[in-house]
Amino acid sequence: MHDTSTVTRPASAMPPVVAPTPDQRPILSVRDFNFFYGAKQALQDIHVDIPEKKVTAFIGPSGCGKTTLLRNFNRMNELIDGVRHSGDITLAGRSLWDPSLEVIALRRLVGMVFQKSNPFAKSIYENVVYGLRVAGVRDRARLDEAAESSLRGAALWDEVKDRLHESALGLSGGQMQRLCIARAIAVRPKVLLMDEPCSALDPIATV
Repeated sequence: MHDTSTVTRPASAMPPVVAPTPDQRPILSVRDFNFFYGAKQALQDIHVDIPEKKVTAFIGPSGCGKTTLLRNFNRMNELIDGVRHSGDITLAGRSLWDPSLEVIALRRLVGMVFQKSNPFAKSIYENVVYGLRVAGVRDRARLDEAAESSLRGAALWDEVKDRLHESALGLSGGQMQRLCIARAIAVRPKVLLMDEPCSALDPIATV
């Protein structure tokens, strides 16, 4: 769902991002990027390089365009009617709007964890390996390994290892969010977008 608060104020209010040092190759580059919801401009003249294998945070007031920018990195905003953009965003030097780049393939490369958890109506195990199955992985040992390593990475393994084949919808809110994180990292994306992913977690789980 689209947060309508993001259209109330142009993202020129966003603080500048520190440019990568020469040894930090940018994985994402944004150039002269403007984005509109109908007649309302949500992003204005964004120009930034995001380095590879680094954590980059966008910090700013509510409504300044953080979520809108993130959703452009995997073209999620195109699911909303009436949007348009100018400028370009490249992933490892390739435009996100390259006609030869399929949107589904892009979203395998650029995963996203939303502020509100969105587990599938499947088992815990099937939630985690869903992306791998879609990509054609059928080897059970590989799926099992990915499920365990991803759940460990999301600090959820010890809580669910004995109930992997139970419905994910029976988890608590914080557990569901960590499950969504595990699902996102299971496919090993080149970029992982996280839109306030810890807002539903307690301080201990966040750490």
